[in-house]
Amino acid sequence: MKNRSSLVAATFALLAVALATTATVPAAQRAPTRPTETAVLAGGCFWGLEAVFEHVNGVRSVVSGYSGGSKATAQYDTVSTGTTGHAESVSIAFDPTKISYRQLLDVYFSVATDPTELNRQGPDEGSQYRSAIFYTSPGQRATALAEIAALTAQKKYSAPIVTQVVPYRAFYAAEAYHQHFFDRNPAYPYIVINDAPKVAALRERFPKLVKSGASDRS
Repeated sequence: MKNRSSLVAATFALLAVALATTATVPAAQRAPTRPTETAVLAGGCFWGLEAVFEHVNGVRSVVSGYSGGSKATAQYDTVSTGTTGHAESVSIAFDPTKISYRQLLDVYFSVATDPTELNRQGPDEGSQYRSAIFYTSPGQRATALAEIAALTAQKKYSAPIVTQVVPYRAFYAAEAYHQHFFDRNPAYPYIVINDAPKVAALRERFPKLVKSGASDRS
């Protein structure tokens, strides 16, 4: 018991020294906390969405996956039946000091998806390819609705915008072979025909938002 008491006393002494040392470090010298927010967007095959947003400055990571349905059926073969309630989606972790949620939506509506196509996108058909914004906060909801209202007022499209604005419930990452598909399979026919043009459009319309040194498969 005596040895144990001595060990406990020594541990507390070391902890006190560590806390005192930390307290004396000037705030300016401490590692800054990097802010991170998340946007969850759907609009067609997640390969193209992921490809576009991985090229956007301020985006830290993009994960392809499924949102809008349950965990039990969040597998590609099942989701592809269009009966699970999921939408192929991407979860985008971004730095709001470098890019705003509104700017992400500008990219989303301008080059990543066609918001006028109902339950389809390009060659892909089914509710799993629907256009949807899964908002994670009241602020995101307000921004999304304002963006849609502005685009509608400006008559940016010849058909009505059918993008859903719905609350975020859960996101389930897709299988490993779907992640970073654009970069790993640049010659894949679907990528060449459907997704490379989206990345090219990003570079053309939003050159200041493109990451420096980002790969170009277009």
